[in-house]
Amino acid sequence: MANFITIFRTILAIAVVSLLFIKNSGVYWSAFVLTIVVIWMDGLDGYIARKFNETSKFGAVLDIIGDRVVENVYWLVFCALGWIPFWVPVIVITRGIVTDGLRSMALSQGYTAFGSSTMMQSPIGKFIVASNFSRFSYAVFKAIAFALLIFINIPNFSYPFEGIVSHFAYACVYLSVVFCVVRGLPVILESKQFIELEKQNESI
Repeated sequence: MANFITIFRTILAIAVVSLLFIKNSGVYWSAFVLTIVVIWMDGLDGYIARKFNETSKFGAVLDIIGDRVVENVYWLVFCALGWIPFWVPVIVITRGIVTDGLRSMALSQGYTAFGSSTMMQSPIGKFIVASNFSRFSYAVFKAIAFALLIFINIPNFSYPFEGIVSHFAYACVYLSVVFCVVRGLPVILESKQFIELEKQNESI
């Protein structure tokens, strides 16, 4: 069930961002609401996996893949629509490729990105990358950025404090990028041991 939710959330996210190319207020309101559903489902799959004891390495990898696809398609479409600068998706996608590559190497050695067998060994690394506080904060900033960027661009829609809401939306965008980079650095730094072990295995 948890893996099904992850897959469905990924497909739904792609469908939702496709709606943003239809410049209609009703369509945008639908995209706004469905984006909130996508965000809610991000936590639902993990909850279901823990509640029904469905946690597995495959599920953990699938969850990361789903998160990456959802995140990237939103940033790319926002960039294509001219809502955010191009360097935002460039940084996010590059960071994702690098960290996911390093995590796949660690996975081949029996370590996962999060959980009891996390590849993060130092207390600081575990806090920055794998702690509930860090993961929750990053998720919140992305969720607010995704939802509000759609909200402030709804055609023919005016609302109070437009300037404040817009500034807050973009603050969340840039904070998301900062969190993205900061949470990726420990993965890069602590992957040295896995790279060395991989080299040793290849030389045997």
